[in-house]
Amino acid sequence: MKGLSTKSLSLAYDGVPIIRDLNLAIPTGKITALVGANGCGKSTLLRGLVRLLKPIGGSVYLDSTSIFNLSTKEVAQQLGILPQSPVAPEGLTVRDLVAQGRYPYQNWLQQWSAKDEKIVQQALLITDLLELAERALDTLSGGQRQRAWIAMALAQDTDILLLDEPTTFLDLAHQIEVLDLLYDLNQNQGRTIVMVLHDLNQACRYADYVVAVKQGRIFTAGEPKQVMTEEMVKEVFALECRVISDPVLGTPMCVPIGRKGKSNTIPN
Repeated sequence: MKGLSTKSLSLAYDGVPIIRDLNLAIPTGKITALVGANGCGKSTLLRGLVRLLKPIGGSVYLDSTSIFNLSTKEVAQQLGILPQSPVAPEGLTVRDLVAQGRYPYQNWLQQWSAKDEKIVQQALLITDLLELAERALDTLSGGQRQRAWIAMALAQDTDILLLDEPTTFLDLAHQIEVLDLLYDLNQNQGRTIVMVLHDLNQACRYADYVVAVKQGRIFTAGEPKQVMTEEMVKEVFALECRVISDPVLGTPMCVPIGRKGKSNTIPN
């Protein structure tokens, strides 16, 4: 399994620097969560990691090979990506969507094969979508649709999955459903998972490694208990809070204070 890393990576939109001289090694076979305030560069970093955005400096590496020295197909065969709020053509079925994950393996010499069919079936099975395979994607619930997109990424058959806010616009039950699925993929298949998350408590619950980004740079990174501190939340999110122990898992839990909290006595 190859490792994903950056060296002196700088990314920009329309000439405006967003990510600056960033060095990051993604732990192989673990779940990594990217957290930070809106506009800090989390999604930009994720796009850079899969070569959707060309750097203005530095590079991204799979082991010792720059991904910019690989073909588009080679990158797609090693890095699976689920962008934020993906859109599919109207009427597309779940099976058709998942089958698109096999496109990096198709060419004029190698058309659809028994192996492709097997991998699509496995992706549908893992995501519990076999019974919904012939349903149109736009008839599904939000959680079911998100599982279908994850199944498409699984069909790429990559060791590394990168997901940009996979729980956005989902209710709490569906958020947990999606995060549990990603956790199972990591635990049962050893896949390396990198995801942008807004919910700090979910990041601490599900991730082995948390990267806090502030203004295009890594503010701090490490295990949740190292990263999730009151000082980090104040510096990165401009928010006062108390960090306590999650009563279920014992992971760090952020309790925001806000104006209302300041009017009460908050124990340290």
